[in-house]
Amino acid sequence: MTRPLDGITVISLEHAIAAPYCTRQLADLGARVIKIERPGVGDFARAYDQRVDGEASHFVWVNRSKESLTLDLKQPTALAILLELIAGADVLIQNLAPGAAARMGLGGKALQAQHPALIVCDISGYGADGPYRDKKAYDLLIQSEAGFLSVTGTPEAPCKSGNSIADIAAGMYAYTAILAALLQRGKTGKGSHIDVSMLESLAEWMGFPMYYAYDGATPPPRSAASHATIYPYGPFPVGDGGTVMLGLQNEREWRVFCERVLLSTALASDARFDANAKRNSNRETLRSMIVEVFSTLNTSEVLERLDAAQIANARMNDMAGLWAHPQLAARDRWRDVGSPAGPIPALLPPGRQSAFEYCMGAVPAIGEHTEAILKSLGRSANDIAALRVAEAI
Repeated sequence: MTRPLDGITVISLEHAIAAPYCTRQLADLGARVIKIERPGVGDFARAYDQRVDGEASHFVWVNRSKESLTLDLKQPTALAILLELIAGADVLIQNLAPGAAARMGLGGKALQAQHPALIVCDISGYGADGPYRDKKAYDLLIQSEAGFLSVTGTPEAPCKSGNSIADIAAGMYAYTAILAALLQRGKTGKGSHIDVSMLESLAEWMGFPMYYAYDGATPPPRSAASHATIYPYGPFPVGDGGTVMLGLQNEREWRVFCERVLLSTALASDARFDANAKRNSNRETLRSMIVEVFSTLNTSEVLERLDAAQIANARMNDMAGLWAHPQLAARDRWRDVGSPAGPIPALLPPGRQSAFEYCMGAVPAIGEHTEAILKSLGRSANDIAALRVAEAI
């Protein structure tokens, strides 16, 4: 069994989410990912919580299949080890504070002068230049700067995403950029320097609301879990206390919805609702009509009517429901991976592959692979002991 990135070595100066999420995707495809952590404390995301048998939820999510090497990069002996690893690597990725990597001599230009085939990927909040270059950037701050908060929430108040959407966007663009750079290197033999910013990544995902507000036009309103411009499209309460999400895309579906779900043929031709723009303008009146019908039904009955009418719908799930989702179970999407706390369940990466199996390795303990990596570089037991005494590892 071979994987697409077998033989590719990635060195990562990473913490939190964006870079670790990127490198986990690379590890899923078979790359060897060596995660550099601070001695004693490691990636600060290890301490976010203790929700997974004592391990942090963020950390176990984005750090499986990696090797953990602890280095105090302020010490010359530790930095020398890192440089030795980089000399034999294919990719270096980092999301340290702005300018930190360059101050250690790990900037893309300097490294590529020594290693022309090396791919260097920097992830930052705002990019390597421009007036915002040195600003601190956390996920919520980027959600704000990218306008995400302005279109997410209720009319009364903005709302952040329930997950780290700016970090995830940056991590995914770094991942795809590195894959593209590896393909390009296969053609030219030359590496590249990749500069990924969280702001630019999330701004790309804001394409619809940006164009909707083109040339000073009114932006999409915040509409909670409903669609901002299509109606009915969103959550509706049901008689048993559940919530059903449904969505209509065209006038044919509107007629079917009225006839087969609401059981009201007359409503389909009601002048207040016979076009999406009218339904959107009169959404509160229409909502009360839909809720009145749904209040006499339980969740299963509403979903059955919607399915029979081929109207797009979903049950509003919670995390317990997602863990137990029958579709994930039916498609065999769960695997057990190792961790310092023992085996934990993990989802396979999206995209079922016929050509290879994804790597589903363990989440490493802090510095778990330090000694093995140093020995592979030719360090003796005495050398390693001396590094420990100096707290360089």
